[in-house]
Amino acid sequence: MTLESRKATEDDLRVIESQLGRTPRDVHAISYRCPCGKPAVVETPPRLSNGEPFPTFYYATCPRLTAAISTLETTGMMGEMNERLEKDAELAGAYAAAHDDYIAARSALQMDVPEVENVSAGGMPNRVKCLHSLIAHSLSAGPDVNPLGDEALAELPEWWKYRSCE
Repeated sequence: MTLESRKATEDDLRVIESQLGRTPRDVHAISYRCPCGKPAVVETPPRLSNGEPFPTFYYATCPRLTAAISTLETTGMMGEMNERLEKDAELAGAYAAAHDDYIAARSALQMDVPEVENVSAGGMPNRVKCLHSLIAHSLSAGPDVNPLGDEALAELPEWWKYRSCE
């Protein structure tokens, strides 16, 4: 998908404002749309227009998605993932590669932001501290990029199924 096809429209920005309950900040692109067609994850540049560094490149906006992820975070999944990362070198390597993918995607914006250099999100590359970030990365990058994001995503209910994500 090209940047032009992912560019946020005025309607997208209105939907995101409704989803967040506030004016969205510096949306660079829509990186994932729910099956209902509404924006669910946006890309945000590493430096906001007000000058603030912002390392969270993939940001989930859909309230049904974020609610489902919040529920998943209460299950102990992150602790189990952290234990596995300590014991499973192959998983740790794949997770480190996911961190590299995240950094590379953000770096493609060609913005020099030393404050967030080599900082991704969700605890990558060494631990899991936020499933929201990992799932947002998996939805945006596609399958087989972030193994722990993919695992968490597979545990979510179909948040879009009964109501639109607006």
